[in-house]
Amino acid sequence: MTSTASSTDSTGSTGSPRATDHGRDSRPHDGSHDGPYDGSDHGAADGRDPAPQDRRPSWPDRLRRFGHTPAPAADVRERLVPPYAVPGSRLWQALGVPPTLADRVNRWSGWLGPLLVTLVAGVLRFWNLGSPKAVIFDETYYAKDAWALVHRGFEVNWDKNANDLVLSSGGHLPIPSDAAYVVHPPVGKYVIGLGELLFGFDPFGWRFMTALLGTLSVLMLCRIGRRLFRSTFLGCLAGALMAVDGLHFVMSRTSLLDGVLMFFVLATFGCLLADRDRARARLAAALPVDADGRVRPNALVAETVSLGWRPWRWAAGVMLGLAIGTKWNGLYIMVAFCLMTVVWDVAARRVAGARHPYRAVLRRDTGLAFLSTVPVALAVYLVSWTGWILSPTDGSGGYYRNWAAGDGKGGTWSWLLPDWLRSLWHYEHEVYDFHTHLTSPHTYQSNPWSWLVQGRPVSYFYESPAPGTDGCPMDAGEKCAREVLALGTPMLWWTACFAVLYVLWRWLFRRDWRAGAILCGIAAGYLPWFLYQERTIFLFYAVVFLPFLCLAVAMLLGALVGRPGSTDTRRVAGATAAGVLVLLITWNFIYFWPLYTGQAIPIDDWRARMWLDTWV
Repeated sequence: MTSTASSTDSTGSTGSPRATDHGRDSRPHDGSHDGPYDGSDHGAADGRDPAPQDRRPSWPDRLRRFGHTPAPAADVRERLVPPYAVPGSRLWQALGVPPTLADRVNRWSGWLGPLLVTLVAGVLRFWNLGSPKAVIFDETYYAKDAWALVHRGFEVNWDKNANDLVLSSGGHLPIPSDAAYVVHPPVGKYVIGLGELLFGFDPFGWRFMTALLGTLSVLMLCRIGRRLFRSTFLGCLAGALMAVDGLHFVMSRTSLLDGVLMFFVLATFGCLLADRDRARARLAAALPVDADGRVRPNALVAETVSLGWRPWRWAAGVMLGLAIGTKWNGLYIMVAFCLMTVVWDVAARRVAGARHPYRAVLRRDTGLAFLSTVPVALAVYLVSWTGWILSPTDGSGGYYRNWAAGDGKGGTWSWLLPDWLRSLWHYEHEVYDFHTHLTSPHTYQSNPWSWLVQGRPVSYFYESPAPGTDGCPMDAGEKCAREVLALGTPMLWWTACFAVLYVLWRWLFRRDWRAGAILCGIAAGYLPWFLYQERTIFLFYAVVFLPFLCLAVAMLLGALVGRPGSTDTRRVAGATAAGVLVLLITWNFIYFWPLYTGQAIPIDDWRARMWLDTWV
């Protein structure tokens, strides 16, 4: 556990004074605006030290003869790769923990903390996962499509009473052969189908993988937050906030595609963040070291050193392909994240001393950056269609699989492209046309303007059991309500509204790269939906950028606690306020627990939880 009192600073990160202050250099670590050092104190612009006879002593050097010890100058290595916060010892001393054990716990806290948060999240998500024992909301599409995919390689048309047959037969029913027209790529359904293969064609089976990915996403967010803020405490806080969010909880217990998409988007961000640290560490290792052992900026090195093939970036390309192969809005994520990494590379080379960082990145980094993301993502996307591609072309295979040999025969590109690719392209064109013209009204559709305040949540399941049935108490008096409501924990989302404003301020006026990275994740998952004001869209799409909202709230709470140099009064007051807010969010999740799990409660208790008229 990291001691908040010794490690949280006003920027929302945590760390020792050295990790955030760097002596006299008050510029942040992000490198988004840091330029090369200049002046006689830091050497010539090309990285060569001026001649000894031309070097003028700085005023600290002049005072050194009188016993003055100057504060250490900032080390470029620490600006490129800031150290992690060192956990404080006061908490362990107060608890009477032996120093040896405390050191061991601190050494492993970077994994122990996230694993503990993940354990809690996993218990919550897997508890009674098969309830309600019903096909809820869009599970009617994806659970059956997944079962067909893992057995036939393409989706099929099911009978209208298939849901009842699946539940009554335990999933033992024949799979139809007639291909179905579906409008989402297959990756997310393959993921759901893996759980069905392991545990059966029933509610537990088709919800297993979304619950697993939801749990693992909490672990990823803890580790991502730790790397982003250089603080185990704030990383675990971000993960804990997502663990008690109602929307993430419900999506983790329902076999829909958006939770799978969120997992791959978060994994992409984590890979790029690891790549950023690795690339900056390699850049720092190439810079010269002065006589005092400090790493110095050097224009020649910063503009010419190669950062290699960068395996984490290739892994990000694979994750992007899986995201796009789950739902097409992963394309917006790819564009935003690719631009973000280019900005990160420019900032790193600028901090290292490059006089022309954009030119250096264009020459040294952009080509491999493109190759490791866009073509890789496209290749993964095409591979995900293997089952459809290998299906028969005589009309008994996947939908539109025989288009090139039939209606599309003799097309413009028939001499160049294989039939399977032309058929797939036609299929994708038809799907695009469907998505851009989907305007059919739905009871639970909502405008993206209302998402952050949870204006119109989606009811996945609702029943009104009589007293004494389906968990309804005998003394309920009247019918109970049993609902699964895709509602984010209101206190968390309302706090996130202020957190978004805070990180926007941090990015615009403090040039904090961490705030910029969080905003990039939010914008990539949120803003594209404003382009489709007439389209039928739903609030649960917001789960894709939920992890970044949790990071924003964690950053806000870190600033609320205060920086290490603050007075004890300030720190105690800030920690108390932040702790109370976290407790309120947790209580709010517990309060809405019956609506997240489909538990039967008296109708008056259900009405008491309908805080807004639009929730009904």
